[in-house]
Amino acid sequence: MLSLKQQQRLEQKLSPQQIQYQKLLQLNTLALEQRIKTEMELNPFLEGEMEEAIEEEHPDEAIEIGSSDDDKGEEEAPVSGDSDDEFTAEDYQNDEEYFDEPADKAEAKKDNDRLQPYTQSKESLSEHLLNQLYMLELDEKLVTLGEEIIGNLNEDGYLKQSLSAILKELDILDHIVIAPTAAEALLLKMQTFDPVGIAARDLQECLLIQLRHIKHDEYFSFLAQKLLTEHFEDFSHKRFDLLMQKMNLTEDTLRAVLKLIHILNPKPGEGSTDYEALNQITPDFIIERDDDNYLITLNDRSVPSLSINRTYLEMLQKDKGKKKLNPVQKNTYLFMKEKFESARWFIACIEQRRNTMLRVMRTILEKQFRFFEKGPKFLNPMVYKDIADVIGMDISTISRVVSGKYVQSVQGVHELKYFFSEGLETDSGEEIANKHIKEIIREMIESENKRTPLSDDKIAHVLNKQGIHIARRTVAKYREALRISVARLRREL
Repeated sequence: MLSLKQQQRLEQKLSPQQIQYQKLLQLNTLALEQRIKTEMELNPFLEGEMEEAIEEEHPDEAIEIGSSDDDKGEEEAPVSGDSDDEFTAEDYQNDEEYFDEPADKAEAKKDNDRLQPYTQSKESLSEHLLNQLYMLELDEKLVTLGEEIIGNLNEDGYLKQSLSAILKELDILDHIVIAPTAAEALLLKMQTFDPVGIAARDLQECLLIQLRHIKHDEYFSFLAQKLLTEHFEDFSHKRFDLLMQKMNLTEDTLRAVLKLIHILNPKPGEGSTDYEALNQITPDFIIERDDDNYLITLNDRSVPSLSINRTYLEMLQKDKGKKKLNPVQKNTYLFMKEKFESARWFIACIEQRRNTMLRVMRTILEKQFRFFEKGPKFLNPMVYKDIADVIGMDISTISRVVSGKYVQSVQGVHELKYFFSEGLETDSGEEIANKHIKEIIREMIESENKRTPLSDDKIAHVLNKQGIHIARRTVAKYREALRISVARLRREL
């Protein structure tokens, strides 16, 4: 049976401006720059100027190790959209937050402009191989096959598909029929291109190609080819005793053969494309040491400095003074008023984002100052709640600030998430971060005897002796996270 009734509830809802602030907070520097440019295209009241730095408005944060901050407990100023404040052009005529700076200051900034780096032009691996392919005297069908082979290489330089599959695709899609023997001959020829071993079908073939076409000592080259051809599985599992027994070699001879194999390139395509340049990280914060102080800089120099457009503001003020407006003028006025409020709140959100990020980074620095002074081994256990309690913000806000943001310091470039980790309590009662344990494991493996590398059980036993109670499976998990092979694959002669 349907019925009507009244119910009183208390709900908490975010205003559109608060939602906008939360979204801006989780953007990194590059994404924020693009977001601001998009907003400027949509809102005529917003205008921006690229500046090298706004040191007068936003000085770097200077932090002394162990210093206290009276503002730590202050709550974040809420962003609200319910504002009926009167506005006039005169209210903003001297406010540099909304208008351009004077001409003399702008001229002074031009003197500080720095040259922007340019990406050096570099021939890609595909272009390099195609140039070698086109130098061969081949008919059209084989050239097409060669192009398909180059297009089927992965980033390490190996053939992703089998040759028969490539031939089948050419037959179906382009009606090109090539004899398997001719295709195999072309592939063998292309495998001698620079870099030698490119387009190999597996590691074994890649190493054998290099041994056959690169000049080495004939005797050791013969032994290396025999080892890779007949005993590749024992070689890949580092069964040195079996290799010496099966090939009737002394330890010194086997060591020389392995040394020859180790100088070969197992990934001939690696490094031909500058993947690091394509995936550069732009740090959101820069921390510099100045005597006993640390300077925190928010790396937002590429972000346009926003202001309110004076012309549109004066037009809005002019229409506001009119008592009677026709429908077109009224719609225009309402549109301009909406865009003005949107621009004003967008600028406020950008500024609040900046202040929040600096407060979070400052608190991280204070809690992890031993890391910034001495390195990863001195990283303290820390969770989001530790930062939230200090600066009086919600954990979700801390999560948004930390996600996808990076900091550059004397210790390198680290994601902010790196500074947060759980901890284990030692026998001495001291709490130690799991990242610290990973560093201990890394050092133990780096200093181990390569003839008898440490197993996960042995590492766990040593750590337990040091008062760090950790299981073997946890050691294995940390070792895999460090991308370190198991003990038997780390063995060397």
